[in-house]
Amino acid sequence: MVNKVIETLKDGIIVPKLLLGSYKKLNITAEELILVIYFLGNNDFDIERICKELSLKPNKVLTLIDNLTKKDILKLKKITNNNICEEYVCLDELYNKLALILINEKEEVTTSIYDDFEKEFGRTLSPMEYEIIGAYIDEGFREDLILAALKEAVYNGVTNLRYIDKILYEWQKKGIKEPDDLKIKNKKEKKQAKEVFDYDWLNEGD
Repeated sequence: MVNKVIETLKDGIIVPKLLLGSYKKLNITAEELILVIYFLGNNDFDIERICKELSLKPNKVLTLIDNLTKKDILKLKKITNNNICEEYVCLDELYNKLALILINEKEEVTTSIYDDFEKEFGRTLSPMEYEIIGAYIDEGFREDLILAALKEAVYNGVTNLRYIDKILYEWQKKGIKEPDDLKIKNKKEKKQAKEVFDYDWLNEGD
């Protein structure tokens, strides 16, 4: 699973955003973060170019590199092409750490959401129900939106996933991606209903 997550991270564009939210967990400083993000775009180790583009002195860059190496965030490696030895920055350790962070966060989310379902249903979930709820998360539904659908179902006296399916996919069709979208939709519907109620039907056309 870790390897699959790492491949996704390397192919996508979510790493900079993920780093901004996770760099403290990685125990790196803001300055080190800037250098790491820089290497995401270009992993050639050209000290002169790095200093010029980041407005840093060589000693500063080397210190940051040393710190990040000690923290197992990156490594300097050498490759030889046509008898010319070149250095480059390897970020494999970084991707591995980010993958573990994502997996751990997902495990925390799923454990919590399963507990919420069992509490609202008043019983233990079946293996099939566990798979269905996990599929909601894999398909990109936010945890808070899934829980909102759960509350909607319980409010209507229905405690089965088939009903929650219908709620989630109906919301998806209407572009509802988070509970705030649902609040906005409900406000619009209440406003429209009030306008119809307040309309002076008797004097229509006068």
